[in-house]
Amino acid sequence: MARARADEAMKKLKVLGRVLRHTGADKIIAGFIGFLLLCSVVIWICEPDIHTWREALWYCFTVVSTIGFGDVVVHTAISRGLTVVLSLYAVVTLAIFTGVIVNYYTQLVELRQRESLAVIMDKLERLPELSRQELEQLSDQIRKRL
Repeated sequence: MARARADEAMKKLKVLGRVLRHTGADKIIAGFIGFLLLCSVVIWICEPDIHTWREALWYCFTVVSTIGFGDVVVHTAISRGLTVVLSLYAVVTLAIFTGVIVNYYTQLVELRQRESLAVIMDKLERLPELSRQELEQLSDQIRKRL
């Protein structure tokens, strides 16, 4: 059972990866992650109160996620400017990523509906050949669609 769930999760991740590559969003996300890492390095270097790269990365994460705990604060103009750019970049990237995912699922639902309608149309074309039970199933399918 656990193995089946893991396989299903892997399939979904692979589909997500294909969608991101197909739309070009993978490059946008990779660029964003690279910029996030670069910002954390620059902030680590510029800020006297941030002693490790991990603290700088934590700060950047709180900025990007809009959590803003306030446990790490920047004081220099360079760090504050990077914070503004990083937060704007994060908003745009998140919007693009969300739009790609919503569009993908919308198209997936439409495709399933078209396939389902194609099956119904096929049955309607063979109407005289269908058994009583198949006619009842077809009737139920059509009622569900309307």
